[in-house]
Amino acid sequence: MKSPWLLRFPPRPDAKVRLVCLPGAGSSASMYYPWSTAFPPEVEVCAVQLPGRGGRLREEPYRRMEPLADALAEVVRAECDRPLVLFGHSLGALIAYEVAARLRDRHGGGAAALMVAAHKAPHLGSARVSVNDLTDHDLLAFIDRLGGTSPAVLARPEIRALALPALRADFELDYTYAYRERPPLAIPVSAFGGTADAIVSEAELAAWEPLTTGAFTHRQLSGDHFFLTAPEGAAMLSLMRGQLLELAGCEQAQVPDHPEGMARSDRPGYPDRSGQADRPEPHEWPVRPDSGAALGDRLSREDRVSHVRG
Repeated sequence: MKSPWLLRFPPRPDAKVRLVCLPGAGSSASMYYPWSTAFPPEVEVCAVQLPGRGGRLREEPYRRMEPLADALAEVVRAECDRPLVLFGHSLGALIAYEVAARLRDRHGGGAAALMVAAHKAPHLGSARVSVNDLTDHDLLAFIDRLGGTSPAVLARPEIRALALPALRADFELDYTYAYRERPPLAIPVSAFGGTADAIVSEAELAAWEPLTTGAFTHRQLSGDHFFLTAPEGAAMLSLMRGQLLELAGCEQAQVPDHPEGMARSDRPGYPDRSGQADRPEPHEWPVRPDSGAALGDRLSREDRVSHVRG
């Protein structure tokens, strides 16, 4: 039975390694759709669709880490028939760590590696943004300062009304997160950060190192909190590609370093052509957060909701 939790971009039953990606606060699985062309056939990209966004917009979002990580760990456990790597951006990094820990503690293993971006190490606590103290206007102003959402999206009252419940729930989930002391993981951990990130420092990313006895890699790349969706994100994808293919026991494959810089018709293997991908419905199609004024012409209401993010 198809799970509402995972979208495959595209399904690759013969892939040698599976990459499970978790979005940040307010984001949907569709942010990872362009990654379908960033990796060779040996890698299957699966994006987690959390309740309260995208195709699950009408579901109640989680507000606490424990029940969310418990539920997601059970979903991911079923995907461990091949090496599985967890990747998370921002809040997604925190969720990915908790899922990896549960797979190890409750099921004797699971994740082959953990990759995180734009969130400080879990034992340093949350981002400490209390949405209960913020009006809707102040919360959206904070999101605007982070640079993750086009002003064209934030300016529409109907979009703000639909997006705010999940956004507030995600920030509450992060704010109430309590790290639980446990033995370090024994898998490779990679931490990526943006040199201009206003809320996560280089030292806070480096602090992921004690959470594993395996290999640790820390890279600072050009860009802000959302560096992975900017052109500079290609550098991170290139590093990830090498690590994933190493886990798969493969040599590096020749894949375009800048899939987002190509027109859809020019992207080799783009899932649209085969019709086989678990791609988002049209209202979820991904757009870059810096798409500017063109958003109003290109996106449906729910698509804009999926891209109000922090």
